[in-house]
Parts: sequence; C-alpha cells; structure tokens
Amino acid sequence: MDIEQTIYAQIHAVAQMQGKTLAPLTADLPLLESGLDSLCIAVLVANLEDQLGLDPFGSGEDVDMPSTVGDFVRIYEHAAATA
Repeated sequence: MDIEQTIYAQIHAVAQMQGKTLAPLTADLPLLESGLDSLCIAVLVANLEDQLGLDPFGSGEDVDMPSTVGDFVRIYEHAAATA
C-alpha cells in the first residue's frame, strides 16, 4: 500500500473510531471540511507514525500546516522521500 492509500485508509479508520462522517475524500478537499476535528487529526498523525514510521510534524523540520487532504499526503510523501 502506498503512502496516499495508507493515509486515506487511516482517515477512514479514525473517522469510524471517532464516529465522524467524512466528506468524499479528494486531494483538493480542505482538511477542515473533511469531517475530522483536531482530535481526529492528532490520532491520525499518531497512527501514521506507528504505521509509516514518519512524523513530519515532530521532525524539527519547518513544515507548513496542510490546508487540503492533498497537502497532508504530500507532506508525508516528502518526509518519506527525505527519510
């Protein structure tokens, strides 16, 4: 499973675990309109660190906060490429 597929699967898993209804996920969907709240995003980042071994937000590198689902995926893809 590639990074994008892993992230999308984790988004669905976290939403289900937290009882959230997701908007249809697309790269240009604003993250704040996805149906996930800040707690869900924190759980998502923790799950992705466990699954992918990456935490681009805690790496000490200057990372812009993602505004879309696609931005979120690109941050992880960049972290994987530079790891």
